Amino acid sequence: MSRPSSWPIGRPRPRPEGPLTGYKIAYPMISADSRRGGFNGVALGRTQVYGTVADAVCIQSPRHRCPSSWCDCGFYCFHALDDARDLACDPQHQHSVLLEIAASGRYVRYELGLRYARQTVRSVRLGRCGCGRAATALADGGPGIVGWRRLHPVCGLCAGPRPVLTPQAFGTLLGGGLRVDVDEVADDPAAGLFAPLPGVAEGVDDAALVPLLSAEVALLQARLDQVQSRLEQLTRRSD
Repeated sequence: MSRPSSWPIGRPRPRPEGPLTGYKIAYPMISADSRRGGFNGVALGRTQVYGTVADAVCIQSPRHRCPSSWCDCGFYCFHALDDARDLACDPQHQHSVLLEIAASGRYVRYELGLRYARQTVRSVRLGRCGCGRAATALADGGPGIVGWRRLHPVCGLCAGPRPVLTPQAFGTLLGGGLRVDVDEVADDPAAGLFAPLPGVAEGVDDAALVPLLSAEVALLQARLDQVQSRLEQLTRRSD
């Protein structure tokens, strides 16, 4: 940006010379007819769903341009991806995804990010499943707003028998062939600290699970036999 560094923080600036890159979190959404994809804000924008290209709309008053210096309207983003990742760790934002966006139009500069008028979503990262594994798909999360259902990033194990939406399919619903990626865990310093429990790791050989499951079934059957025997004894006493 060619604007002077002394420009007051918190005051709207004119349009920048080009789009500014930013990062944010949002909830992935699918329309009621399953034909469109979109995003739902995690704070002020929870009542609205926006697409890959959208203009900010003030939900309090449509009579002024976004962002306004005396209102908190507008889109928000961070300068750094790590700050958006940190916010996604908040329990109330657990099922959000990470967006890389291009901010344009009027904007307000803050220390950690921007509040701006127009955005274009460049890419989407699914982040982590609620269990801590890297999410590989999207599943119906249950809640939503009128006309839209919320999707939750899930791993293969947690998805279970539920129907899921692949990252590629979600990108198609968003339109324009938007790239939807699985967030890489290779650059996570803690990725090697967490090891899966024996017998429940993804990709484990089914044949290796047979002895383990057989032993569990035998133990369960023995326990049931004990319960049945005890029940018969109590029944005879009551007679």
